[in-house]
Order: sequence, then C-alpha cells, then structure tokens
Amino acid sequence: MKTAPMHDTESVSAYLQAVSGESLPFRQIFDKLQTQLPFAEALVISSLPRGGLHIVQPPRLPDALTRLYARDLHAYDRLTWRAIAKSQAIRARDAWSQDELEGDRFYREFIQGNGFTYAVAVPLAGPVLDGYPGALHLYRRNDQGPFNEDELKRVTEFAHELDEAIARTRASRDNEGCVDEVLPHRPPVRQFIFTSNLQVPLPQADPNVLDEQLKQNILEDAKHRFEQVNGHNTTDRVPLPDSRGDLWNFRVVTHRQYPALGEGPVVFFCLQPACCDWNSLRPSDFQADQELARLLPALKFMREQFHRGPTLVEIAKTVHLSPFHFHRRFTELLGITPKHFLLDCQIQQAKAELLERKKDLAKIATDCGFAHQSHFTSRFKQATGLTPTRWRRMAAEAAPRKPEMAHN
Repeated sequence: MKTAPMHDTESVSAYLQAVSGESLPFRQIFDKLQTQLPFAEALVISSLPRGGLHIVQPPRLPDALTRLYARDLHAYDRLTWRAIAKSQAIRARDAWSQDELEGDRFYREFIQGNGFTYAVAVPLAGPVLDGYPGALHLYRRNDQGPFNEDELKRVTEFAHELDEAIARTRASRDNEGCVDEVLPHRPPVRQFIFTSNLQVPLPQADPNVLDEQLKQNILEDAKHRFEQVNGHNTTDRVPLPDSRGDLWNFRVVTHRQYPALGEGPVVFFCLQPACCDWNSLRPSDFQADQELARLLPALKFMREQFHRGPTLVEIAKTVHLSPFHFHRRFTELLGITPKHFLLDCQIQQAKAELLERKKDLAKIATDCGFAHQSHFTSRFKQATGLTPTRWRRMAAEAAPRKPEMAHN
C-alpha cells in the first residue's frame, strides 16, 4: 500500500484520491478529516453475510467500543440501519424521538457510555463486500456541540468519496483464477431482511429484484421461520431454487429480537458471497477487529489448496488456532463454515472449466478435487441444483453473444 503524504492544507478529498494500493489507511484518513470537521471518534460499520453489523475500521479503537458493540449492541444500532434505509446522513436525535433517546440502550450504553453526546451516521455502499452496506459514524463530546446541516452535507460528500476509494482498492486486488458468475446474475443488494409481518425494513433490499420463483421461496421460508420462533436465534445455510432450478445459497439468520429494525423477530437472508468475493478480502478490511483479521489467511490457504482437500487441522494451523476454536470462530465471524467454503471453491473452479470447454467432465472432477466424475456430478447438482452439463448449457445461453464477422 502506498500512503500519500499528508499536509495540513491538503483537503481530505485530495488525500483520498492520492492514496493507492490494496488497502486504505483509515486512521490517517480520519485524522485528516478531523482537521477539517471536528469530531471525537469515527467508525466504519458494515453488515456482513451473517445477519448483523460489525465494526471494521479504524485500527487502534478502544476495546470498550468493539466489545460492547460485538456482544449485542449491534442489534440496537438503529442509527446505522436508518442511514442505510433512508440513503442519507442521520443524526442520533433524528433516529430516535426525544422520549426514546435517553432510554435507548444503544444511545445510553454505546454513545453516552463511551463519553459521547452527539452522533451522525451516513451510509456506505459496501465497506467490506459488495452488496452488504454499512455506515460511517462520527461522534462528538458535549463540548463539541451537535452536527449542523452544513456539516451533514460535508460528511455526506466525504462518505461518497470514501465509497469510491474503497471500490478502487477492491478493484486493485489480484483475484487470479476467478471467473465471473454467469448464473445467477447477482443483484446489487445481497441481503434481504423481513420483520414478522413480512415487511421489508430496507426499501433498497426489495426482494422484487429477484426471480419471481426465488422471491416466493424466500417469502415462504421466512413465513415458516416466523411460525417456528421459540426463544433462541437460529442460523442455517439454505439453498433456494429460482425458476430455472438454479440454487442460490443463503445464510438465513432468525433473530428472536432485533430492536434496531422493529419489535419482534427479524429474519436475514444473506446471499453467500462467491468464492472469489471471499478471496478478495484482506486483513486490512477488518483493522478494528484483529480476531477476524487473523482468520483471513485461512481463506487464502483454502483457496489455494482446495483441490487436494486440506483437513481442518491443517487449515487451523495456518492461523495458529486449535481446530475446534478455529471452526467455531470462523463460522461465527464470517458466516460460512470451512467445509462450505472449500466446496464453494471447488464449484467455482468447476464452473470456470465448464465454460472453457477444454476438459471432459472426468478431468474437471479430478482437477477440482472430487473423487471421480459421478462424485463431481452429485456434489455439483447438490450445490447448484443443476448437473454440470445442464449448467454449462444454461450458462452458454445466458452469456452475451459475440458479434459475427461481417462478410464482404
């Protein structure tokens, strides 16, 4: 990563544009912003494909901030969800009524509990993964005063520039060996949330953007889950077919209570990132959470070694953890099990080779780590809902046709 030299007279906009490389120096960026817009602390919060929110930036945050939030206060963070839902900057006083504000757990325990009085959140398109939005938070102490309208505009402009910088760093990362998905076409938002009456609290996450059959399958599954809510949160990996029979893999999380989005239970349908999306993550994406950042080298190891079927012991050893602890925390923090990640890598590589049409099915099976062709066909259909041959035919039909050569 190349970090641009920082000068007091240089605007934060110019500084952001000058930064290059695979990651952003968030602490330096926020220090630069602080010289032009007073605040006591800044955070980047992201949704992730595990049904909730997570503080991801900047580094060197006080432990009290991250521990409180991760334990359960993320479920009370109405400030972030309101900013995402409204697609605009939201002050704490606008996220809660005056009567609610003083009694709200997030405001009382997180904002006031850390010595702040005023807060503003502005949405970010995808702080960590495309399709999983988040927000930039700025906090002020009582002596710094509330954020005014002009400052909200300036914070909003900064957030747009930060979005662009994040997108540039993500695009600069080497994703060698990855293939773009042909089926299905992934929607811009990959997280669909429902309250108990099947209402959608985030207008931009409207399931109507999906294939009609897939949408109906999601709604039926959500309805069933609301009927089965007991006293516990539940998490499942759920494959749901669209009208072509193609399976979409979701991590479905049912929260018994999620006050930030309303009263009663809430269900998250998190479309699982493709293997290449996971492969694009870097430890620098989680500078505020060293535990999560520590797990990412295991993704790289699995991506490189999936064809030979590494054991859980081998994978856990790459990050110096016991197999049990690694499996538990990897699944909790990333929202996917190591086993499913390995399978996704196999399927992604198989799709790439099916599209190339240079190998027969038996060779593809061997190269992707399957025991034999029938094992490959069985696991491929289990993962996608289609046989390899059928998937290749549908992918070819969906791919844009190359223009034919003109004849003189």
